[in-house]
Amino acid sequence: MKKFLSAAVLACTLAGSAWAAGVEHKLAVHVDENDPAVMNMALNNVQNVIAYYKEQGDTVQIEVVTYGPGLNMLVEGKSPVADRIGAMSLENEGLTFAACGNTLEAMKKKAGGDVPLMSEAKLVPSGVVRLIELQEAGYAYVRP
Repeated sequence: MKKFLSAAVLACTLAGSAWAAGVEHKLAVHVDENDPAVMNMALNNVQNVIAYYKEQGDTVQIEVVTYGPGLNMLVEGKSPVADRIGAMSLENEGLTFAACGNTLEAMKKKAGGDVPLMSEAKLVPSGVVRLIELQEAGYAYVRP
């Protein structure tokens, strides 16, 4: 009986420690418009979510997924929100930016050459597929 009680106390202690340490939340943010207002709204949402969960003692993993005209958010020299992305990336290690490979290839063909992405961008084969994968992995979905 003592062993059972000791194991039960240990299990409760470990569960309490995990709970007290905070919860990790996951969010996918979808940007498919080449509109600075939409891009800034997405980044405002990201900042607000990070601040809220930080205040709660929780962590959050956020991936901003761009495709179609929204890929311009991550194009070097074209992004109207490049400074914000750079600063936010440095301040938040749980924040990533995904660039659609399908869209990038179409943009390269149209431009007749390379279309460089910002260093913060990670290339994914398909933005839509990436959103599916994130949701299947338990990410909440927001489209500003």
